[in-house]
Amino acid sequence: MKFEALKFEAPCTCMTLRRAARAVTAAYDAALAPSGLRVTQFSILCKLASLGPLAVTRLAAEAALDRSTMGRNLNPLERRGLVRIEVGNVDQREHVAYLTAAGEAAIEAALPYWRKAQERIAALAQPSAIGELAHQLDVAGAREQIPA
Repeated sequence: MKFEALKFEAPCTCMTLRRAARAVTAAYDAALAPSGLRVTQFSILCKLASLGPLAVTRLAAEAALDRSTMGRNLNPLERRGLVRIEVGNVDQREHVAYLTAAGEAAIEAALPYWRKAQERIAALAQPSAIGELAHQLDVAGAREQIPA
C-alpha cells in the first residue's frame, strides 16, 4: 500500500478533537433549539452577561473567535434585540457590544436546555477531564497558538 506509513499507533489528536467539537456543538445546538439560540450565540450572550459591555474585538478574543466571525455572530443577535452595538466613546472606530434586557431574558429561557446538554455531555466525558484539557490549552496559550 502506498500510504502504509500513514498507519499510526494512535488516532490523530487534531482530527479526533475536531470531530468531538462538531458532535458536541451539534448536541448543544439541538438542545438549545427550542430557545431559538445556537450554542455560539448563547455563549456570546453569557460572555456579555458575565463581563459586561465589551469592544467587539475583545469579545471575539474572549470567545476565541476572529473579529469577522464575531461580527457575523452578533448580527442576528442585534436584529433580534438581544444585543446592542454602539460606537465606542473613546475611539469612534471601535464598536462595543451590550447585552440588552431581552438578551438577559434569552439566557434565562435557554439555561434549562443548556443544562440538559451539559448533563448529556458530562455522561460521555468526565467534566474533570474536560476541565483539565481546557486548563492545559490555556496554559499552553492555545487561544493564540500552541508552541512548537
